[in-house]
Amino acid sequence: MAKKYYVVWAGRQTGIFTDWATTKQQVDKFPQAKYKSFPSQQEAEAAFSEGTKTTIPTNKPTKTKPVAAPKAAHDQFQVHIYCDGACEPNPGEASSGVAVYEDDQLTQLWYGLYTPHGTNNTAELHALYQSLFIAKEAISKGQSVQILCDSQYAINSLTNWGFGWKKNGWKKKTGEIKNLDIIQPAHELYCQLEKDVTVSHVKAHIGIEGNELADRMAVYGITRQDKEFCRYTDEIDIKQILNFKAG
Repeated sequence: MAKKYYVVWAGRQTGIFTDWATTKQQVDKFPQAKYKSFPSQQEAEAAFSEGTKTTIPTNKPTKTKPVAAPKAAHDQFQVHIYCDGACEPNPGEASSGVAVYEDDQLTQLWYGLYTPHGTNNTAELHALYQSLFIAKEAISKGQSVQILCDSQYAINSLTNWGFGWKKNGWKKKTGEIKNLDIIQPAHELYCQLEKDVTVSHVKAHIGIEGNELADRMAVYGITRQDKEFCRYTDEIDIKQILNFKAG
C-alpha cells in the first residue's frame, strides 16, 4: 500500500500517483503545475474529483500586489483530443474513436481500427495511440495540446508503467505484458512528444461532449468495420452522432 497518494490537477499527465518520482515527472518545470499529496487513496480520489478548488500550498509572493488567478487547466490548451474505445461484447468486436476540438470548436472526428477479436483495453490503447499522432501534427503547427482519455489503464501503460517496462527490456516480474504490440510503439511516440503534450484522465459517460462523441465514433467504427483509422467526412450533426448505436 502506498504511503502517500499524489494528485496532479495540472501537469504533463493528470491523475493520482503513488510515488513521488512519477509525480515529479509530471510537474517538474511544468508551467503552473498543481499537485498535492494525501495520506489515503479515498482522500486523493475525492480531491481529484473536486478539481483545483481544493486548497493547494504554493509559494506565494511576499508583496501585497494582487496576482492574477491562473486559467483552468482545460483553458491552457488550444487543442483538446478526446479518445475512447468500444468493444461489444468484451472481448469481441472492437473499434476506436477520437474527437478533436480546436479553440473549443469541434473540428475532427475519427473512427476505425476495427477488429472482430479485440478487447476494451486494446480499443482504448489504439485510440490513445492515434491521438498521439494527431497531437504530433498539432504540435508541429505550434499548438498546445491536451489528450483526454477515460482509460487509466491506457494512460498508465504509455505514460507511467511503460518507462519501467522499457527499462526492464519490456518485461515485468508478474508475467507477460499484455497488448505490448500496441503499447511499445505508442510509448515510443509518447516519449517523443512528452514535453509538448499533456495526457489527462477524464471520467467516462458523465455528459462531457468530447468523451461522448469519441465513444460514439468508436461504436460507429464497429458498425462500419473499417480496419483503417478513418476521418468522419459526413456533416457533423452532434445530436445525431450521439445517438449512434452498434448494429
